[in-house]
Amino acid sequence: MLVGALGAPALLRAQPRGQVTLRMWTLLSGGDGARMRALVDAFNASQGGVRVVSTTLKWGEPFYTKLITSAVVGEGPDVATVHLSRLPNLAGGGVLRPIAANELAAAGLKGSDYFPRQWEKSRYAGNHYAIPLDLHPLVLYYNKNLARRAGLLDAAGRLAPIVGYEALTDAFRAVKERTGKAGLAMESGQGSYAIWRLWVSLLAQRKAPLIANGHFAYGRAGVEELAKVSAWFTRGYGPVGLDYPASTSQFMGGGAGFMINGVWEVPELVRTTEAGTLGFEYGIVPFPRLYQDASVWTDSHAFAIPANEGRPMAPEKVRAVLAFMAYVSRHSLGWAEGGHVPAYRPVAESPEARALMPNAMYAQAAQNVVYDPDGWYMGAAGPVEAMASKFMPGALSGQLTPAEAMDMFEKEALRLLRKKPPRY
Repeated sequence: MLVGALGAPALLRAQPRGQVTLRMWTLLSGGDGARMRALVDAFNASQGGVRVVSTTLKWGEPFYTKLITSAVVGEGPDVATVHLSRLPNLAGGGVLRPIAANELAAAGLKGSDYFPRQWEKSRYAGNHYAIPLDLHPLVLYYNKNLARRAGLLDAAGRLAPIVGYEALTDAFRAVKERTGKAGLAMESGQGSYAIWRLWVSLLAQRKAPLIANGHFAYGRAGVEELAKVSAWFTRGYGPVGLDYPASTSQFMGGGAGFMINGVWEVPELVRTTEAGTLGFEYGIVPFPRLYQDASVWTDSHAFAIPANEGRPMAPEKVRAVLAFMAYVSRHSLGWAEGGHVPAYRPVAESPEARALMPNAMYAQAAQNVVYDPDGWYMGAAGPVEAMASKFMPGALSGQLTPAEAMDMFEKEALRLLRKKPPRY
């Protein structure tokens, strides 16, 4: 087990007599929820000074709405799991308590132990608000059986390098034409988030800024990239209108050569492979470089302390919360089994993590990740992402032209960009 330099045990020994109970709210369910419960149980068993009691709430906007409304009346939890992409909204809105430099130092939490991009994203307006747990980027999954039949594997049986939009399009076409299966599986129905994440990735690869000075700044690149992704569907390389479960089922069932999705699908592939029920050999690579670099969308889970208006946190409870965060960072190798890349570098760069499969196949993606731009309206299940999921899938299905979809998205989203950031 990796231990590192975080000083949580000393902090716990310094607690006054009597156990400190911490209430945690999390949006993690399924396999992620089980892994977080295991970390909580291990922390509770590792010492006697602090006990964490975790409650799971519904992912997405329901979680954030409850967190916001509870924190502003002083009824929120002591610690919460959040997405770093939501930090401008939560920290800027007064929902989260800043963590002082001396508090971080006392817990042994230091920026040099975390990937710079994640540590930077944990700050807002000069203050630190969160301890990053992971990063979970988009990746490209592939069915080795179909890719082999399509002539896409190298002599070692791995996917031959794909560089450029045309090369990726050709790969989808080759699977479709040579195997009769879909070239691509990706959620594309109404309400799908995948197109936003992919679109953000492609704009970043083109060095086209998404937002500047309160306005959309990508110019023609916005329509062009939506049109290029739409072409994969309108040409028949991927089925249109699939919701998330249907898109993953198509790939897991052997019905598609490739899948564009986040690393969170890794556990299911591992499970079905070990059970002998997957039916094919799979591989994973970082999302390809189609333009100037290999930038790819990501988000990160993180721990934060709700501000809880009118109920300031006692110093001993702050120490307990940070001790828990430090413990999870040190023991996040198990968290990586969920497909995530640990944000804590002593774990992420350890021999154990480097040897972890299939994570090692796409570990390089961590060097090229980009987040949604900062803004109260941005982030996981945030209003701009919701608007994109409302209009952009229409271009994938051919119900809207890419220009129409972008125009409808921009008109609605611009109203948010012009609004004053909320202070809850």
